Amino acid sequence: MSETLDRIIQQDGYDVHFIHTKKFKTIHLSLKFMAKLTRENVTKRALLPYVLQQGTKNFPTAIKLRQHLDELYGTVLAIDSSKKGENHILTIRLELPNEQYIAGSQDLLDKGISFLKEVIYQPKVVKQSFDPTIVEREKQTLKNKIEALKEDKMNFANNRLIEEMCKDEAYRLRVHGYEEDLEAITAENLYAYYEEILKNDHLDVFVLGDINDLNVEKKVTDLVKSNRKQSSIQKEIAKVEPEEQTIVEEDDINQAKLHFGYRTNITYDDPEYAALHVFNGLYGGFPSSKLFMNVREKHSLAYYAASRIESHKGLMFVFSGIGPDQYQKAKEIILEQMDQMREGKFSDSELKETKEMTINQLRETLDNPQGMIELHYQSILAHSQLSPNQLLENIKQVSKEEVVKVANQVQLDTIYLLTSKEVTQNEA
Repeated sequence: MSETLDRIIQQDGYDVHFIHTKKFKTIHLSLKFMAKLTRENVTKRALLPYVLQQGTKNFPTAIKLRQHLDELYGTVLAIDSSKKGENHILTIRLELPNEQYIAGSQDLLDKGISFLKEVIYQPKVVKQSFDPTIVEREKQTLKNKIEALKEDKMNFANNRLIEEMCKDEAYRLRVHGYEEDLEAITAENLYAYYEEILKNDHLDVFVLGDINDLNVEKKVTDLVKSNRKQSSIQKEIAKVEPEEQTIVEEDDINQAKLHFGYRTNITYDDPEYAALHVFNGLYGGFPSSKLFMNVREKHSLAYYAASRIESHKGLMFVFSGIGPDQYQKAKEIILEQMDQMREGKFSDSELKETKEMTINQLRETLDNPQGMIELHYQSILAHSQLSPNQLLENIKQVSKEEVVKVANQVQLDTIYLLTSKEVTQNEA
């Protein structure tokens, strides 16, 4: 199915993006508030999704809010925060059935937009404050989330790798915030910060679905209040020359976590981006990759072994779970697979298969409404004209020489090992 993206630049401080597609029988409204990651605000920003879903002026409890969503033919509200490069994104999205496909559901889009506007601009407040009871309860919810993430040792190891690798960069910050910040957050200062977001954050609004006959342009532009100061998106990817370091830490664990951080210095808008995708697929992105086949299958050194790229910061991460006594051997084999990539030791059939899998993976993303929005949003953050469909075409054209070139640009920055306290670290 064909789809089109038309960007409308509004004069009152936000951009609207209409994506027309007949793939789905639902309408998706997604508001993305973007600001730079800062240590001062990261925990407040992480807490807001929890608070905003607990009630509004006319639906003052989470139960009443969900009941109203059910009345709107099972409309779904979701609010979350995420990190893309050094940007902190607060996303508020609504998925509702397309009234064109449901008999008797006239004005469903109008009702959905009215509800979404209330969620954003009329959360449950007491004077100039969020409801203190809700804030205190959701602070505990976030605290529990932070503690659970610490117990997820793979996630913990990845966070520690990033903190050491990017210690002087905003990307080091944990998107879910910090437990030590929670005590100082009050219903009053959280609401004051939320008002700043509504006024000052860079805002992109996406409308996706079969929308040509729904007169959505005026309806959606009425959604956002006009007293905004739209900030510009700054693309600030400084090329970093890494100095290799190894960090070893201990914990009460049976399975050690061996993670690598590489600097690719290639981001979404770079000419080498398609080749980087293919390189990652060959190296560690799929079950047929070198890491999986050699570290896990051939040598049985790892419970898992994989890699992924960060498209807005120019990084690549390698993850592996190993026996605590297998550090040295696993490290050698992981580095050996990188050397093989740099020497072009992969076949034409492996290259062809990986390109096909990479394309299929992206097509699967485009078969999901939120995935489609996210891929379009990537190009916006990167100041790029590269569309998802053009990216697919670029991947088809990637040559072996281009993959080898990318492999030789990738530089090791940090090795992080989280291992058992019972194992001596003399070899590390």
